[in-house]
Amino acid sequence: MKIPKPRTAGRTAGVAAGRAAGRAPLLAALLTAVAVCAGDAVAQTFPFGPHRRSVNDLGNQFLPFHAHLWDLLHGRADGGLLLNWQSGWGTSFLPDLGTYLTSPFAPLVALAPRADLANALYAVTVLKMATAAAAMACALPRVRPGADPRMWWGAGLLGAAYGLCGWALLEAVYNPMWMDGLIAFPLLCLVGAWVREGRRPLLGPLVVALCWTANFYTAYMATLGAALVLIVTAPRWRVALRGAVTVVLGVGLAAPVLVPVFLGTRYAYPGVVRDFAPAGGADLAARLMPVTYGFSTPALFVFTAVPVLAASLLFRRRWLWPAVVAGVALSLQWGPTHLVWHVFATPNGSPYRQTFVLAGVLVLAAWAALADGPPDRRSVLGGVAVVGVLALAALGSEQTTVWGLALFAAGLAAALVRHRRLALPLLAAVLVAQASATTAWGDKERLARLDDYPAWSAADSRRAAALAEADGWPAYRTDSGLPQTTGNEPMMLGGQGGAYYSSLTPDVLTRTMAALGVGWTSRGRNLQSLDNPVTDALFAVGARLRDGEPVRTGPALPLVTVRPPGPAPVYGPSPFRNQELLLGARVYEPPGADGACRVGTEVFFWSPDFTGTARLGDRTVKLRGQLLKWRAALVSLGVQKVPGLRPEIPPKGEPACLDHTRLRAAVTALRATAPTAVDVTDTGFRATLRPGTTGTVVLSAPGIPGWRCDGRPAASYGGLVSVPVTADRREVSCDFRPPGLRPGLATALASLLVLGGWVLWDRRRRREPGQQSEHVDVPRPHDEEVAPV
Repeated sequence: MKIPKPRTAGRTAGVAAGRAAGRAPLLAALLTAVAVCAGDAVAQTFPFGPHRRSVNDLGNQFLPFHAHLWDLLHGRADGGLLLNWQSGWGTSFLPDLGTYLTSPFAPLVALAPRADLANALYAVTVLKMATAAAAMACALPRVRPGADPRMWWGAGLLGAAYGLCGWALLEAVYNPMWMDGLIAFPLLCLVGAWVREGRRPLLGPLVVALCWTANFYTAYMATLGAALVLIVTAPRWRVALRGAVTVVLGVGLAAPVLVPVFLGTRYAYPGVVRDFAPAGGADLAARLMPVTYGFSTPALFVFTAVPVLAASLLFRRRWLWPAVVAGVALSLQWGPTHLVWHVFATPNGSPYRQTFVLAGVLVLAAWAALADGPPDRRSVLGGVAVVGVLALAALGSEQTTVWGLALFAAGLAAALVRHRRLALPLLAAVLVAQASATTAWGDKERLARLDDYPAWSAADSRRAAALAEADGWPAYRTDSGLPQTTGNEPMMLGGQGGAYYSSLTPDVLTRTMAALGVGWTSRGRNLQSLDNPVTDALFAVGARLRDGEPVRTGPALPLVTVRPPGPAPVYGPSPFRNQELLLGARVYEPPGADGACRVGTEVFFWSPDFTGTARLGDRTVKLRGQLLKWRAALVSLGVQKVPGLRPEIPPKGEPACLDHTRLRAAVTALRATAPTAVDVTDTGFRATLRPGTTGTVVLSAPGIPGWRCDGRPAASYGGLVSVPVTADRREVSCDFRPPGLRPGLATALASLLVLGGWVLWDRRRRREPGQQSEHVDVPRPHDEEVAPV
């Protein structure tokens, strides 16, 4: 029989275990924050030095979205949670919010001054990494229960190793919303432990909902990984069913965000379809080391002691976790499983965005080797040998670095240390050194390989102040103009311009603006501001910045106009003719027989696939086109002042001559029939019509799905929101509701009701006589049987 322990001894042991459990996440978070900041300081990267941190989409997309969130939280934005009036002439905001800004950490940027948003976003990023490390340190003892409380330091080191994995340091560090997936994996593993034990039926779905709301893309990957962990630790169908119900209910609770995001991707301008190509074996082995970088290979680096511990299980005849690690690693390289990881679509960027799950599984395997105490010397030597063979394979890769090999060898040596008092500080020091060096190397390589964007400066403050001074919304729009610092200039500086960059850029917006002559990058999802008098008139632009100074544009239409009865315009290949169709008047004329425009007209040139220069007299304009990646915008070469002066332009393209007198006359005619009053709200507008108005009411905003006028879906007039009216109408009211919002709310309500019923049933069942808790002590495959005393 078993000898019961004294009650006081049990309480003492419980307190000790509780203290140990509290130390592990603190250690993990501290090591993670120190390593990241130290690496950035070594590289002299912002905010610790002059080198720019805002590379790729961090500066071009994510920082501007956080600036818009700052404006929303401070009541300074044009628009609300559903509709963004500032970008792309008015776009749906809820899908962007759900994609980039629904992390519970995102609102923290509002605590900083707006000019310091880059600092705030950096602090939030480090905080997310530290939180992920702490979450893993908390989850490890729950995923594999019964660990020795004295091994709290092992949980802390392994948690930090997870938070400092190569994927976090090199891939997610400039995609801050991905960091929520790094946090989600250990949290969902913790939910799996509750499911296995039959505990917390309410909190489990709520945590799932939080993870999926924070960032659905990486949460999906984290859920796949956590499901695999649950199957490994509790291979029973009842547990699997309970886990599936927990996930379904949690995802259902997040539906008000998820469904609009899903439909937003459906209505977005199509990206590039890529074929997956697996990485080479030598490159894979190299990426397991610190101080490596590669955009098209997985960032596999985890603190070297982690793969050593995972491999040591092989020499203790414990095959389960090594098999799981191998299976997840192979799934990264096989086409069908690659598609499963990425929601059945190869991403346009890095094809290994699920690598953090492999890092998490490796850490769980290492904990299985360490939880009961340091493994014996023989198994550790075996683990070192296995990882050493991988290092030899990495010598054939160009991505291997001398610093990486040296730090990797230091990690192998540290893993061999047996004395506990020496092992903890030594392992922590090597962990921080490897992660800091990898951070610094990544900072250097990203600047060399990717586009970068300057931090907010005094010049930006002056431009923002100039825009605010010229702002006249909603009487007219103010455009931040050219040149653009980021793809989302209106969000950063203010105004209500046409520039916009998102993964969810609407298809109708891109195609409409392309027809009118706009330029783009990122294959049609990064639309640029178009400085053109006709489009300024069409989109109610009354002022714009030129060379940092506000300039009143030519005659502009109001935000809402009335077009005479007739068919909607159908666009053709010429942007000049398309602008005239949308305006309803001829304002361009072709050059004369001598190839020159008439004196007094403005010379324009369009060649979307041309990269080079065009010239008229002493004015030279640069164009950048390489379809489909880049599209050169329609540009002005200046006013024709000298008779017979021909522009120097490539033969492939179209010139045209704008008659400003005709443009003013067309604008005057449309203003005469415009509504007498327009009330613009955060979700739509209301227009008061003149008596006897007939034709089509047109809002100068893209006709994205979700616009409804007088209770019916809005019509399209050349890609813009419109509604036909008859002479008896005196008012038109249009509102925008993102597609999927109502079904998402209904799904969340149904999930909430089911969850409430499930919780009540569970509590009632537990109170019934003879019923006990479903807590299950899961047998561990590697445990030896202990004879009872």
